Amino acid sequence: MTRSTDAHRPDGSGALAAGGPDDALRRRLGVDRRRFLTTCTAAATAAIAAPVFGAGPALAAEDRRGGEHDRGGDVLVPADRRGIILYTVRDATGRDPLATDLPSGFREVFKELARHGYRQVEFAGYRQHANAPGGADLESVEGARLLRRWLDEYGLRAQGNHGFIPSSWPLTTADLDTFKKHLEIANILGLQHMGTGGDPTGSSHRADWDVAADKWNALGEIARREGIKLYTHNHDAAYGFLLDGGPLDAQGRPTRSSGIRKLEYFLQITDPKAVWLEMDIFWAHVARYKFHTYTAHDGSTQENVFDPAGLVARHNKRYPLFHAKDGTVNTTNGMGYDMVPFGTGDIDYRTFFTRVGHRNYHNPMVEQDNAPSGTDPAQSLRYARIGYRNLAALRSCR
Repeated sequence: MTRSTDAHRPDGSGALAAGGPDDALRRRLGVDRRRFLTTCTAAATAAIAAPVFGAGPALAAEDRRGGEHDRGGDVLVPADRRGIILYTVRDATGRDPLATDLPSGFREVFKELARHGYRQVEFAGYRQHANAPGGADLESVEGARLLRRWLDEYGLRAQGNHGFIPSSWPLTTADLDTFKKHLEIANILGLQHMGTGGDPTGSSHRADWDVAADKWNALGEIARREGIKLYTHNHDAAYGFLLDGGPLDAQGRPTRSSGIRKLEYFLQITDPKAVWLEMDIFWAHVARYKFHTYTAHDGSTQENVFDPAGLVARHNKRYPLFHAKDGTVNTTNGMGYDMVPFGTGDIDYRTFFTRVGHRNYHNPMVEQDNAPSGTDPAQSLRYARIGYRNLAALRSCR
């Protein structure tokens, strides 16, 4: 027996299209029929005609969607909410300013991002090239003051950081001291949020998520007392199904699921005043593609197509941050998508941001993991510019 839950069309209506295997795949990817067929037909041609991540197609998309992007329509991402995680341009912050005329180090990268139009950044650590102003390691009170001065100089606000979250539990004295140091740095930088790029646990078992929730509740309360929201940033695995029933394995752990996803369970058992989340929208769509069936406690196969926007809508205030990362459909790589510059792919961001609403609360950070290039040192900042223009161009579909 199978059943279908939480399945939505890209327009958010909840209706499912009838048809064969292509319709089922399309539903999992969250792509409408026209875009699905166009993407699948074009895939082989694109692979022959040009490199997937070449500058030509991306710049063409920039020219098509750019221009006077703040005029007219119902803007989905207000200007003061448009951000980027610095991991996207990590090659630029990390390169030697004595060996290039390109922007390098935090200060010059801040200047360039502000020139593109960004108003917010999210850190991915505080290291840069040793020859950049301030030296290699700015993970200190003095380094934070320097970074804050540069942020203020270019009209940028830092919203978060993927930094230190203690792995031990219960906490050691050393881990607690390091955690408090990072909270001090966060306050100097003016961060409202501090988090990590890793899941609360890599396990699929409910007992391990219970332990993780205890740790995050405790850390979140410490952060809350310092005026900081503690957040976890997750990739696809956290949206897999929780193992919480059925026959036990050799270690006495359950092997089947009630159909609740791991991160949904985490949301239920953590304190909404102490623990927050950052959805990476690309990886959430990868999870939609990968984790659409589960084995129920009675051994039957059940279908549950993940709806990323629906999860946020049900827990809107728990998601102050997003990673806005795009992808083109690729059903041969095991993920369902290939990463591309934001706004040049197939993920329906117009519908996503329209459905979740609260545009003056959420902070979308443009991200592209593969933006740095070994042969084109200017690529990541160019893709950052494309991402900004396409984020700014989004208009409501209502």
